[in-house]
Amino acid sequence: MSPHATGRRHAQRLVAGGVPLAVIAALAAAGPAAGAGNKGGIASKSRAHVVHTATLGDIPLGAFSNALLPGSVGNDRGVDLGGIGSDIYPAGRKGEFWTVTDRGPNGQIKVDGTKRRTFPVPGFDPAIVKIRVAGGDVRVLDAIPITTTSGKPVTGLSNQASRDEAPYSYDARTPLAYNPNGLDTEGIVRAADGSFWLIDEYGPSLVHVSARGKVLTRYVPKGLGLTGAGYPVVEALPSVLLHRKINRGFEGLAQLPGGDLVMAVQSPLSLPDTDAGEASRTTRLLRFSPKKKAVTAEYTYRFDPVNVVDPSEDDTSELKISSVVAVGGNRLLVEERTDKAARLHLVRLDRAANILGGPWDDDTTSPSLEQLDDPAASGVPVLSKRLVVDLGTVKGVPGKIEGIARVDRDTLALINDNDFGMTDGEGAFDAQGRLVDSGIETSVIYVRLPRGI
Repeated sequence: MSPHATGRRHAQRLVAGGVPLAVIAALAAAGPAAGAGNKGGIASKSRAHVVHTATLGDIPLGAFSNALLPGSVGNDRGVDLGGIGSDIYPAGRKGEFWTVTDRGPNGQIKVDGTKRRTFPVPGFDPAIVKIRVAGGDVRVLDAIPITTTSGKPVTGLSNQASRDEAPYSYDARTPLAYNPNGLDTEGIVRAADGSFWLIDEYGPSLVHVSARGKVLTRYVPKGLGLTGAGYPVVEALPSVLLHRKINRGFEGLAQLPGGDLVMAVQSPLSLPDTDAGEASRTTRLLRFSPKKKAVTAEYTYRFDPVNVVDPSEDDTSELKISSVVAVGGNRLLVEERTDKAARLHLVRLDRAANILGGPWDDDTTSPSLEQLDDPAASGVPVLSKRLVVDLGTVKGVPGKIEGIARVDRDTLALINDNDFGMTDGEGAFDAQGRLVDSGIETSVIYVRLPRGI
């Protein structure tokens, strides 16, 4: 929908559980989105199919942000709340989920032949958002801003000039300041004590956040040298992660039954260089113990060929992991995707597959893990996997699925990242600096599996 669509309701402050939280009820006056509701009536039980779709209505981003942190956004440039599809995690009650935004509206514009990263709403602060699927609507129940120890917004701005893209204004003409607090949030799980664990692409990092959104600790790779943050930063992750591809840090996070966390590196590391990473089909999963506050295992994960994941794509660098989901024991669902298609595989984290601390964590090893044409043939333990569902063949599943949750044995909830309605290029905003909305909405899609997991 257009960010200027009629029928918006005013933002309002509500109280949930005795704690004032910003809840915006600005759903489109037209009611449920077209095509929403039960879609499983005529689908064959022998194949995966969509059984329900719900859509988030128009919520002005400025109203949403300023209700959480007054004065944080002066001009939202007509952008609506979006980007909550970075991940989805069951909240306990039927139809309710925790989600997390990414770093905020951002895009790319070429200036003098070089792409610049734009932040049209630089005051936006990433947030944990609790939603409910109600009929054809996705409703926002609660929202928790992610803040520093002192309660200041972390923002989504780039951290370090030496490692991250330089941030610019919406038109790519005015440089913005780097912010060491900035988080490009992706995965989310909730711990038994009510706190949250998030992952971030900049470090890449694992972030422990209190139930009220304050960053308790940010775990980053050894040698990152991030200084000036308004919260504790601990170098506890393998230094090899310093070779992460720009904008391709951690993007999948799962919580195993015992409380351990599994983080997925979105794309192969650029090791020893960018070309090696772009051509590679080998990425890594890491296991982290909150009790030990340390990584306890690392695993090699091998993508399928890109044209198997997405028959319309021939660029291997488009392969990504965007979601990992614990399904009992040491088993995980792993999502391999491009922006247009995705496949879910079931893997088991075997002890014998642990490569932590070995030669593949040494960035002087040659060839690197990422350069091996066939890691298994070279003696590297590679996680075995079994295809559960090819979402690219399931009618009604949109592109860019970044969050997956297990509803029950037979049903998955998917959520897409709509990028806040943004597109790249100079045409992303009109002459008045207002968003030209892409029309892509945030949706939660329930998919029924024929054999369950």
